[in-house]
Amino acid sequence: MKVKIYYHHTDCGGVVYYANYLHFLEEARTEFLAVRGVNIKELIAQGAFFVVSHQELDYKAPAAYGDILDITTQVKEVSGVRINLEHKIKKTDGILVAQAKTTLAFVNRDFRPKPIPKEMRERIEKA
Repeated sequence: MKVKIYYHHTDCGGVVYYANYLHFLEEARTEFLAVRGVNIKELIAQGAFFVVSHQELDYKAPAAYGDILDITTQVKEVSGVRINLEHKIKKTDGILVAQAKTTLAFVNRDFRPKPIPKEMRERIEKA
C-alpha cells in the first residue's frame, strides 16, 4: 500500500507524528485482508472481528511532508485465533522508515477468542 504524507500527518518539525504510523498500519492490514477476500464490514455484521492484541513498532528514519511511503505486509504465522504480521514502511527511495510486528486476535462480540473460519484462514495463510 502506498501512503502520501500530507501536512496533517506531520508534527511541528515537519516529520510524520509517531502515532500516525499506527493509522498507516491499520489501513495496510485492512487492505491486505480485503485483497484476500476478508470483508471487515461483513465480519462485524456477523458478530466477529479482528482486534490488535500486540503491537511492536520500531522507528528507523523520519518521513516528512510530501514523502510517499510504501507499506508491505506479510503473514508470519496463523494459529487458530491469531494472525502474526510483519510490516515494513519504506520511502520510495528504499530507505526503511519503520518496521512493525502486529498480532491480531479473532474475537466474537463479547471479545472472547473465536476460531478463524477455515476458508478465511487458508486464504490468509497463502499470502
